[in-house]
Amino acid sequence: MVAPMAPRKIIIDTDPGQDDAVAILLALAAPEDLDVLGITAVAGNVPLALTQKNVRIICELAGRTDIPVYAGADAPLRHKLVTAEHVHGKTGLDGPRLPDPQMPLADGHAVDFIIETLTAQPAGTVTLVPLGPLTNIATAFEKAPHITGKVAEIVLMGGAYFEVGNITPTAEFNIYVDPEAAEIVFKSGVPLTVMPLDVTHKALTTRPRVEAFRNLGNQSGRMVAEWTDFFERFDKEKYGSAGAPLHDPCTIAYLLDPDLFKGRHINVEIETQSQLTRGMTVADWWRVTDRPANATFMGDVDADGFFRLLTQRIARLP
Repeated sequence: MVAPMAPRKIIIDTDPGQDDAVAILLALAAPEDLDVLGITAVAGNVPLALTQKNVRIICELAGRTDIPVYAGADAPLRHKLVTAEHVHGKTGLDGPRLPDPQMPLADGHAVDFIIETLTAQPAGTVTLVPLGPLTNIATAFEKAPHITGKVAEIVLMGGAYFEVGNITPTAEFNIYVDPEAAEIVFKSGVPLTVMPLDVTHKALTTRPRVEAFRNLGNQSGRMVAEWTDFFERFDKEKYGSAGAPLHDPCTIAYLLDPDLFKGRHINVEIETQSQLTRGMTVADWWRVTDRPANATFMGDVDADGFFRLLTQRIARLP
């Protein structure tokens, strides 16, 4: 008889955001597959004071107050913070009202937690899952270069190629907020799997998909439906689409069922100099350069399978 595989150890780095919240819930709903060692907050969708609070709200909603939550970088490496309240509302989790969290923040800085955890674990056993700007990850790599050899893989939501930009004409929000951090991560040599807008814009909520969450009969399902109701309005108006993309849960869905996604192992560079295209992920999708491949850049998703997985797992939560 084959022994069951141990769950994959992950650290989620995040700036919640309603879609971040859904990604975290999905991870916490799959303990047999994913061992969440900790969650680190970064400034992004909203400032750090709100993102670290939002992570704790989400953990409490999932009944997982055992997960340590660390506050990290409150600003990008070189530039002023750009936020996205126009999408996520002033709290980042606008929509349903949720009580302030009772669980405390863990002591210490997110970057130190990332360094200490990777240092203590055997090489190649921890996957980093960044859902926001890459400031915490880049800072950890700069501060302790030895840890890059310890990371199994980075599975991140960020960037775009065919879909180009959602915060500027050429840049996706997470990369645009801190392109210098993204450049450090993309040049780190760590195996990268990237969920760009090209994929996430194919994982659109529809009325039946949202109602499936609402009809689960648990609080987590209702929250997912209400969060989606809130931030759908922005994307429907902007793109004229039937629903909103669930960006960040694509990372966790990939860890649970990689066959849902298709992509190419290609070279991806980050533009940091140009005022016009700052934050652009320049993806050599057609392999027209001789630059070495450094990322598996996803291009397609089985949207029905993705929402089926999401609904089945969210059903397990309180």
